[in-house]
Amino acid sequence: MPLELSIPDIHLLFKRGEINPTMLLDEAYKRIENNSLNSFITLFKEDSYKKALKMEKRIKEGRMDILTGIPVAVKDNICIKEERTTCGSRMLERFISPYSATAVERLQRRGAIIIGKTNMDEFAMGSSTETSLFGFTKNPYNSRYVAGGSSGGSASAVAAFESVSALGSDTGGSIRQPASFCGVYGLKPTYGRVSRYGLVAFASSLDCIGPITHNAIDSAIMLEAIAGFDRRDSTSLQVSVPLYNSLLNKKREIRIGVVRGKLMENLKPEVIDVMERFIDRLFSIGIKTEDVNIEGFDICIPIYYIIAMAEASSNLARYDGVRYGYNKSEVRSPKSEVHGSRFTVQGSGARLKELYEETRADGFGREVKRRIMLGTFCLRAGYKDKYYERAVMARQKIRERFENALKGIDAILLPTSPTLPFKAGERIGDPVSMYLSDLCTASVSLAGLPAISIPAGTREGLPVGMQLVGRRLEEETILGIAHRLERETGRRGEGEGVMT
Repeated sequence: MPLELSIPDIHLLFKRGEINPTMLLDEAYKRIENNSLNSFITLFKEDSYKKALKMEKRIKEGRMDILTGIPVAVKDNICIKEERTTCGSRMLERFISPYSATAVERLQRRGAIIIGKTNMDEFAMGSSTETSLFGFTKNPYNSRYVAGGSSGGSASAVAAFESVSALGSDTGGSIRQPASFCGVYGLKPTYGRVSRYGLVAFASSLDCIGPITHNAIDSAIMLEAIAGFDRRDSTSLQVSVPLYNSLLNKKREIRIGVVRGKLMENLKPEVIDVMERFIDRLFSIGIKTEDVNIEGFDICIPIYYIIAMAEASSNLARYDGVRYGYNKSEVRSPKSEVHGSRFTVQGSGARLKELYEETRADGFGREVKRRIMLGTFCLRAGYKDKYYERAVMARQKIRERFENALKGIDAILLPTSPTLPFKAGERIGDPVSMYLSDLCTASVSLAGLPAISIPAGTREGLPVGMQLVGRRLEEETILGIAHRLERETGRRGEGEGVMT
């Protein structure tokens, strides 16, 4: 099954002529149809096969890149020119993007074939993909359980071998948590390492694009392809991009700090057990560990949600039913849904206000409206100082604590999620319980540091991931540790019901 191979292995088979991109697409679309996981919102079958023929010509002519002909899925909040970008919402259900995200352009330039747009929580707001207009994505290990969120579709597609790799977005853990729940690798780069241009904004100071893959090598290859400065993104960092893939085998003494302290009180016993076994694996390959206590995990969730909701309130104000997207009364020209073209609303100011209210009430789902209202409250006069500005100052403290802890070590280890994957419907009616799913990931997002979720084993037949956090712009370190673990102890880890 070629889709179960790494990108370098598929590349080698292409060079030998043993398989071709069309064969990979046949396998991918057959799996998508048979699995019924609801991983995808939109498929690009016709266009993908056309591109596969072009890539086969490149391969025959010897003009191939390591990503040439590789099937990649893209989360549906990342724009692709002339294709739907729904964000899992009625608000953008019929929106056609007039441009592609920088990350997508860079993959396509290297010859990757985008096979479809994956399911997600509406506007990336959720931890289970249950807030999507298009229904929840099932966990490939047990269809009664969620795949995580908000990039649940991307993680599920990779775990079920419907795609070789996928792009997701991570605001407070939306790549790492579903990667943990689905038993795959999920990498959140340093904030600013990958351009956000073409990513529909949730919380602009936190949003990151990153890869979800089967292994560390593929994560390195994907990151190398999408990273780099982009003048179209004001937050993009003007720094060189290392050759991550070539640095994976660089061997040196590694020291990892294991987070202990108050965080441990909030972890389920099954997760702690997998964590201890994971530490044993590190020790078995000569990696030294020491305990670290990073304060602030008890306040990182309120800090994160105040900042994220406030920024979401501001970013989602543009969806008013006038310029593009869903419009309750359909008072628009037929072309207004395509390319975001403007149109004129006739009538009084009161009618326009009514249009806004109707469109936003009907166009946004329950969770998105909850976050917009809370975010707007935090930014109101008299409350901004009390909530938002205090959260921003506290965020700086979290960043300093992580950076101080990393001064004497190479990486920090903690679980990706405090719990095992949960059943569909179990938390959707309890927002606080759902928000606590981000306990281990939101703090890292606040610090703006790179982190990767690594499959560590299973409990009760469900995957458990461990998270490595690195220093700013040192993704190669955590990728190297992940690759070393994979190479010397096996990709999946140990535990009850070891994944094969």
